[in-house]
Amino acid sequence: MALLEIENLHSYYGHVHALKGISLEVEEGEIVTLIGANGAGKTTTLRTVSGLLIPREGQIVFDGQVLNGVPAHQIVNMGISQAPEGRKVFATLTVQENLNMGAYSLGGDREAIEENRRRVFELFPRLAERKNQIAGTLSGGEQQMLSIGRALMARPKLLMLDEPSLGLAPMLVRAIFETIREINEGGVTILLVEQNARAALRLADKGYVLETGRTILSGSAGELIRDERVRKAYLGEE
Repeated sequence: MALLEIENLHSYYGHVHALKGISLEVEEGEIVTLIGANGAGKTTTLRTVSGLLIPREGQIVFDGQVLNGVPAHQIVNMGISQAPEGRKVFATLTVQENLNMGAYSLGGDREAIEENRRRVFELFPRLAERKNQIAGTLSGGEQQMLSIGRALMARPKLLMLDEPSLGLAPMLVRAIFETIREINEGGVTILLVEQNARAALRLADKGYVLETGRTILSGSAGELIRDERVRKAYLGEE
């Protein structure tokens, strides 16, 4: 059984039918990417897995447990964390306070919180340098590091990343993607939504191509990067 199994998922925003029967699997230890144009349903898929949207049809199973109807905070406790699109750090709190917010599911386990914070600072030394700085004064790249670090504070089995490269300079994009690989090599499974399809497919083990709320293609990252439809629509090649 895969770590995450999504079958025939239908989600709505009011009367808008956003997901129209999406199915996918994420095996433990993999990096899986979702690619597609704006409005394809990528973020909606993550929001539904996180419990922020309740699906009307279909099933989500994580680590053998059905997630349908489980409150979002309990889903975090079960081992799923998300770094949302646009970073959404707590702008008036310090870096360290933001990280502590990410560890609320650990309760008062100070030893675990300190160990997780140490690991985040190893991944992102710049955050250690700025731990007492107000998050709203950080650069875009530093805020993205903080968003990912905050998600890691809950010790997730599955880390969902929504557009981690959005708005970043190419050098920072490379650094963020290298860190995502390091996080994965440390034992965390990754579900990645990313507009930069080429970079995402180079990083991932496999991928799913979404279009208007449906899965239209899936396969290994190598297969997708060689697929003529993907190359033309998402990699800018003729």
